[in-house]
Amino acid sequence: MRVPVEAVRRSVDRLHEVLGQLDEHAVRGASALPGWTRGHVLTHLSDFSRAMTRQAEYALAGKTIEVYDGGRSGRDAGIEAGAGRPVDVLVKAVRTDTADLLRVWEQVGPDDWARPVAYRDGDLLGTAYCAWREFEIHLTDLDVGPSPDEWTDEFRLHLLDFLGPRIPAGVQLELQPADAAWLAGRTAPRPDYPELLPWP
Repeated sequence: MRVPVEAVRRSVDRLHEVLGQLDEHAVRGASALPGWTRGHVLTHLSDFSRAMTRQAEYALAGKTIEVYDGGRSGRDAGIEAGAGRPVDVLVKAVRTDTADLLRVWEQVGPDDWARPVAYRDGDLLGTAYCAWREFEIHLTDLDVGPSPDEWTDEFRLHLLDFLGPRIPAGVQLELQPADAAWLAGRTAPRPDYPELLPWP
C-alpha cells in the first residue's frame, strides 16, 4: 500500500512558494476556475485542509465525522464567506492549515491508513490521495505558478485511473498521460473526445 504523503508534502511546498508571490491585487483576480477568484481557491484549500485534518483526528480516535459542517452547502458558504479576506489572512490560513494536516499525518501509523472515514465512506488512505489531487490541481488553478504541463507522470497516471469513470460507457479512447488535465477539466478536449461525465 503506497501512501502519497511525501507527494502531498511536495505539493504543499510548491503551494507555499506561490503564496509568497501574492498581493492584495492578485488574490482579488480571477483564478482559472470560472466564477472563482484566487481568494476563493485559497479559502477552499484552507478549509479543505482543516476538513482532512479533522477526518484524520477522528479516524485515529476510532470515530467518523462529516467532511464539512453543513455538508456541501456548508462548504460552499464557507468559501464565499472567506474569499474576500485580506491577502495576509488568506496566506496565513493556508500555511497554517496545510501544516496542521501534514502534522496530524505524522501520527498515522502504517495500519492506521485503513481506518474508516466519512469521506466517500472510505478510509484514511483515500483522504491522502484526495489531498494530493486537491493541492496539485488547485495549485494550477491559481494561475500564477505551475501549470498542468508540470504535473509529474506519477500524478497524471493517478488522475487517469481516478478520473477514468468520467468517460462515458462504450467510448474507447487511447489516453495519454497529458490527457489527465482534460479529464480534470483543466484543458480543452481533442475534437473527437466526448463530453465528460461528472467528477466521480
